[in-house]
Amino acid sequence: MRPKTYAKFVRFLKEELAISHDSIAMAERYSQQKTDPLPMLLWQYGLITLDQLDRIYDWLETA
Repeated sequence: MRPKTYAKFVRFLKEELAISHDSIAMAERYSQQKTDPLPMLLWQYGLITLDQLDRIYDWLETA
């Protein structure tokens, strides 16, 4: 993902889904270690619901 798109993605997570900066930062750290996609890590660690995960993937499809 391009840096500009990634910044918009993080803004979407914070503003639209009300995911905290700390939750996003933790998932980013794990994504560097595991190579799992950030949305899946947020869901696996219980930081987002399945409905939010669907919204994230909908957003990513249009980004």
